[in-house]
Amino acid sequence: MAETNFYLPIQIRYADLDPQWHVNHARILSLMEHARTQYLIKLGLFDGKTFSEFPTIVANINISYLQPIEPDQKIAASVKVIRIGNKSITYRVELVDENSHQVMARCETVTVAYDYHNKRSMSVPQAWRDTISQFEGVSL
Repeated sequence: MAETNFYLPIQIRYADLDPQWHVNHARILSLMEHARTQYLIKLGLFDGKTFSEFPTIVANINISYLQPIEPDQKIAASVKVIRIGNKSITYRVELVDENSHQVMARCETVTVAYDYHNKRSMSVPQAWRDTISQFEGVSL
């Protein structure tokens, strides 16, 4: 499990399950997206409402499904920014069993800073870079 400053308890719901009685792979992506969004809300970079003013768009997602997540497991998501480029931010999100600390699924998501009004990529805002670097405790 990667060290991180952000953990979010995840409630597994009946609707998250598939016929094999574990969390469906598509739901895992939704849970990870929820955790990444909550990370940005906690840092004050997104208010959770004004999407047209939210300067980011997903460019790439890579998920490793390591163990099935069952309905009675206590799960938490950890989120960490592992890289900030000129125009992109790379996040690592892990879904972890809270009792065993076993990583159940791991995701790397690359988002690109994006100006929705002009429909083009842009540089990562310096305020985002500063806020994330301070929260993560490293220069990114």
